[in-house]
Amino acid sequence: MAGILLLHGTIVTVDRERRIIENGALAVCGDKIVDIGTSDELAPLHQDKQIIDCRGKLIVPGLIDAHGHAGHALIRSIAADTNSLWMRIVTPTYYHYVTRDFWYADGLVSGLERLRAGVTTSASIITSMPRSDDPVFAINHARAYSELGLREIICVGPAGMPWPHPVTRWESGHPEPRNVSFEEMIEGAEVVIETLNGSADGRIKVFLTPFTIVPSVEPSDASTPDVAVRLTEGDRMQARRVRETARKWGVRIHSDAFAGQIRMAFQDKENAILGPDVHLQHCWGISHEEIDILAETGTHVTHAPPGRSTPILEMMSKGVPVAITSDGASPSRHFDMLQTARLAQFTQHLLHNHNRYILPPGKVFEMITIDAAHAIGMGHEIGSLEVGKKADIAIIDMRKPHLAPNWMPVHRLIHQVLGSDVETVIVDGKILMKEGIVMTANVEDALAFGDAEARALVERAGLQAHMHDPGWGKLHRTFREPVIPPAPPVS
Repeated sequence: MAGILLLHGTIVTVDRERRIIENGALAVCGDKIVDIGTSDELAPLHQDKQIIDCRGKLIVPGLIDAHGHAGHALIRSIAADTNSLWMRIVTPTYYHYVTRDFWYADGLVSGLERLRAGVTTSASIITSMPRSDDPVFAINHARAYSELGLREIICVGPAGMPWPHPVTRWESGHPEPRNVSFEEMIEGAEVVIETLNGSADGRIKVFLTPFTIVPSVEPSDASTPDVAVRLTEGDRMQARRVRETARKWGVRIHSDAFAGQIRMAFQDKENAILGPDVHLQHCWGISHEEIDILAETGTHVTHAPPGRSTPILEMMSKGVPVAITSDGASPSRHFDMLQTARLAQFTQHLLHNHNRYILPPGKVFEMITIDAAHAIGMGHEIGSLEVGKKADIAIIDMRKPHLAPNWMPVHRLIHQVLGSDVETVIVDGKILMKEGIVMTANVEDALAFGDAEARALVERAGLQAHMHDPGWGKLHRTFREPVIPPAPPVS
């Protein structure tokens, strides 16, 4: 009975009792945790295992990012200075200028960033607004995560209105424009599900992901009650087809929602993209009525700080399960879930009159571990360190000046630990990174490949115009020329 034995660490289990075990030990056999307790208890029982000495280290569940974007790692900072136009710059880039190789490169770069920060499970939406017309995009991204040994949830589905949607494909090496219907988007998503879902020994999953749950209203911000009035035929058709497809393949649903959309979606209760098999990102500015709908339907919510006017405390007080996500990594975000969790806590303190008593560290850490696992329907497998669960583990070196003295470990995790403090990562019982060295990829080659693909995209799409100076000496950014989003290429 081979495996791994972690000895002499401080274990933050996030189990039902929320145990913290000093001088702790954790035994792994195959892809599962088989024993957990003190080092004195476990050492004599597991002498056949590979020992990892964790003195001065924290042993925590692998972190979970339930909402991020594939592609973003390789366009980070571009258009970061033109927030009001960011989607109008980035979405045409994704829909008209990316190649299949770009997605494999982004998978390597984003996967390495997450791995090195102890993020073992991630959701990745293919582009800013889901694109499913070419299944190879998703397949290539998942291939990178599979090679790295990580868990990835690929999120694909229909783009927002209008339908059909113009896209440009580059399989021939030259731009080939076409229009893609709603049904073609569903068909492309089904190919991704059939090809990827459950692959890589179950580490790769696919969620069906329409851009928003109600496509007829504002897709990236709150809609006022005089605009968000009633469902259109297009709204009802999308909900029905998404529900039919999810049932056909037995997959979960992930989407964005903003004020007005939840109330509208609930008008069609039979097909509403709400419920325990759904997690919704953002939920900016939603009303008390919409919070009640989320609670009634058992819908999960994920929140990326600062999140504008997202009433996360009100939702949680009504029983709505909420997890923290990166929404990474563009235009100026990252995949470090510990720093993201810290920002979520700090933002709520500021929003509530500098009230530092809300969202204590224990709750915040739950929101990037067990709460996030429940949001993606995997709470029975990951999100905590318990016998029988998957061996997804991050080991953090606490022997550093900013982490001394090594006490109050959960406070340390939320207040001071950085993703770069993660030393060793285990997924499915396999060591992916040991003492800071990635074992499953040549990091230098992967980053060089990613850099080359990113620069090629900038050249194809003319994105140099959106790579601005840093604003030396200015108190407020201004522009000399109007900002023009990329136009589709001429074939």
